[in-house]
Amino acid sequence: MRAPPRTIRRMPVRTVLERGPKGKKAVAFAVDWPGWCRGAKTPELALELLESYRERYRPVAVAARMADEFDAAGSLDVVEDRVGPGSTDFWGISFAPCGLEHEPMDDTEIDRKIGLLRACWEFFDAAAARVSADMRKGPRGGGRDRDQIIRHTIRTESEDFAKRLGLRVPEGGALTPKGLRDYRETYVATMRAYNAGEGKRMRSWNLPFLIRHSAFHAMDHAWEMEDKDLTAPKVASSGSNG
Repeated sequence: MRAPPRTIRRMPVRTVLERGPKGKKAVAFAVDWPGWCRGAKTPELALELLESYRERYRPVAVAARMADEFDAAGSLDVVEDRVGPGSTDFWGISFAPCGLEHEPMDDTEIDRKIGLLRACWEFFDAAAARVSADMRKGPRGGGRDRDQIIRHTIRTESEDFAKRLGLRVPEGGALTPKGLRDYRETYVATMRAYNAGEGKRMRSWNLPFLIRHSAFHAMDHAWEMEDKDLTAPKVASSGSNG
């Protein structure tokens, strides 16, 4: 007798809304899927934009071997509606941990989030390798070309974000292929050590947010490069960010 087909329960996507204190901009992000985050002028538009990026984020889940889980995900479910810092109004970016992001994380959670961060890096590297060197001009990024976007993304993470964990990378030290590989491995190892209680505690940030912010920054600029690629059809731009 043939077994009945297995039913996959569609779990809602836990979503957080972060509003700027002056109501100028808002951000929506999937707290369990680092890197899936979009900002807009209103909370409603941020949620709409986040949903529209579901398929664009899917390759990250595939690379992290979480495609089945991602494909089974249901609709966006706002589980927290919070007011962020002033930077949320200015940049349209989440700049603080939400109430669902706690530390230390257990082994399953940190492995999952680091796996998704690595997949975001992989997506960024692949986008950088295939897009045109010159970028379509527009309001975002001050007209930067591809290599300027790549340098900005890598340096901001390695020389700014990583300092939150006490990791010091020399100026431009992650800009070579070997330097980037070595930095990323050290960054992940430092994250794991921090989660185990080593190192000085961050003040306004915590580790789940740092992972989410690093993943977001890589994806935001990967999508920027895709949107401005002169060899690809023009698509709607994403809105936010730096």
